[in-house]
Amino acid sequence: MDTISNLALGFQVLMTIETLGLCLFGVTVGMLIGVLPGIGSMAAISMLMPLTFYLEPSQALIMLSGIYYGAQYGNSITSILLNVPGTPSSAVTALDGYPLCKQGKAGPAIFITTAASFFGSCFAILCLTLFTPVIAELALSFGSIEYFSLMVFGLITASVVSPGSQLKGIAMVLLGLVLGLVGTDITTATFRFTFGFIELTDGITLVAVAMGVFGATEVITNLSRPKHLRAKAQNVGLRQLLPTGNDMRQAIKPMVRAAPIGTFLGVLPGAGATISAFVAYGVERRIARDRTRFGKGAIEGIAAPETANNAAAQGSFIPTLSLGIPGDGVMALMLGALLIHGVKPGPQLITENPEIFWGLLASFWVGNLMLVIMNIPMIGVWVRILKIPYRHLFPCILMLVSVGVYSVNNSAFDLMIVFVFTVLGFAMSLTKMSPAPMLLGIVLGVMMEDNLKRAMLLSRGDPMIFLERPISAVLLGLTLVVLLLPLVKMIRGHAKTE
Repeated sequence: MDTISNLALGFQVLMTIETLGLCLFGVTVGMLIGVLPGIGSMAAISMLMPLTFYLEPSQALIMLSGIYYGAQYGNSITSILLNVPGTPSSAVTALDGYPLCKQGKAGPAIFITTAASFFGSCFAILCLTLFTPVIAELALSFGSIEYFSLMVFGLITASVVSPGSQLKGIAMVLLGLVLGLVGTDITTATFRFTFGFIELTDGITLVAVAMGVFGATEVITNLSRPKHLRAKAQNVGLRQLLPTGNDMRQAIKPMVRAAPIGTFLGVLPGAGATISAFVAYGVERRIARDRTRFGKGAIEGIAAPETANNAAAQGSFIPTLSLGIPGDGVMALMLGALLIHGVKPGPQLITENPEIFWGLLASFWVGNLMLVIMNIPMIGVWVRILKIPYRHLFPCILMLVSVGVYSVNNSAFDLMIVFVFTVLGFAMSLTKMSPAPMLLGIVLGVMMEDNLKRAMLLSRGDPMIFLERPISAVLLGLTLVVLLLPLVKMIRGHAKTE
C-alpha cells in the first residue's frame, strides 16, 4: 500500500502542465540526440543543465533524466538506417540492424527495437520501484566509514569496468579527485590549488567542466566525420513499419532474457548501457541454434541489445537514488544537478524529499509512453532530421554551450574553463581516455573527503577502522577483487599463449 500511495504522490507531482511539458521536452530532446550521430546524452545534459537552475529540483531531474533515457530510444534509428550508432550503447544494434535495412526490413526493425526499448525500460522501472526504497533503508544504517568505502568501491569499479584501458580509467578518477580539491578547504577555510584566481575559491564549476569535455569536445571530434554518411538515410513509411508475426515471436524471448541482464548491469558502477547491450547480444548469439544468422540480420540481434541498454539506463538510477553513488558520468551529472539545487543525494533523498524520487519514477512511466508514441508515428520526421547538415547544427551547439555556461555565474572566467576542458577533452579523445571517470571523481571528491575526515575523527586517526567495520571491510575487499581481476585475466591470457 505504501508503494501505491507513494506512486500516487509521484503522479500528483508530475501531473501539472509545466512538469509534463518538461518531461515531454526532455524525452524529445533525448530522442533527437539519440537520432543525431555523435551528439551523446552527456553533451546534451551538460548543455541544458543551466536551464534547470530556474526549476524545482524534481522538475530539473525529470527533464534531465528524460534526455538520458530518450536517447536510448533514438539511437537505434541511425544504427539501422545508416550503420552509424547514435550512441555507443547502440553500436551492437548496427551489426544486425543495418543488414535488415539492406534487406528492405528497416521499418519492422525500428518497430521491434522500439518495442524492446519499452519492455526493457518497464522491467527496470518496476525493479526501481520495488528495490530502491529497500536499499535506501538499509543504507540509512551506513556511517561515514561505510560511505567512504562504498565511494572507493564505486569509483574503482566504474574506472575498471568502463570501456578502454583500466589504468587510464583509474588515472582519470585520480585526476577528477584532484580537480575536486580545488577551492576552499571546508575544515580550515584555506584556499587549495586556486593559483591566485578568486573565481576558483568555490571550486571548479561542474557545468563548465561538463560542457567542455562533453559538449564542445563532441563538436570538434565530429567535425572529422565523413559527410557522405548522412546522405544514405532511407525514407520509411508508416505502412512499412509493422513486423510479421514470425518477427515478433523471434523477438519476445530475447527481450525477456535481456531485461534482467540490462537491469543488473545497469546497477553496477561503470557497466552501464553499452556493456549491457554487448553482453545481451553475446548471450543470444551463444545460445542460438544457428549462430551464422548473427551479423546478417537476426531479429534477436536487435531485440536483445535494445532491451538491455534501455533496462540499464533505467537501472542505473537505483544506486544513484538509493545510495547517492553515481555509476557513470550521466548519473554524476544528475547528482551534480541535485547538489546545485541544495538537495543532498543519498538514502535520505527518499525519506526527506519523497516528491523528487516518486515524481521521477512517475515520469519514467509517462516518459516511456511518450517515446513510444513519438518513435513510431514520427519516424519520417526523424529520418528528415538525419539530413540536417552539420555545418548548421554545430554553431548552434557552441552557442548553447557559451550562453549556458555564462548564465550560471555571469562569469567570463567560466568560459575560459570551458576552453581549457575542451582542449583537455579533445586530447582525451585522441588518446582514447574516457572523461566520465574524471567527472565521477569531481562529483564524489568533496563527499569522499568529508566522510574520510569524519572517519578519521571517529577513529582518532587509526585507518584500521575501515577494516574493523564488517560492511566497510567487505566493500574494500570487493574493491581489491575488482582491481585484481584484470591482472588475473592478463596472466591467464599469457599462460594460454605459451
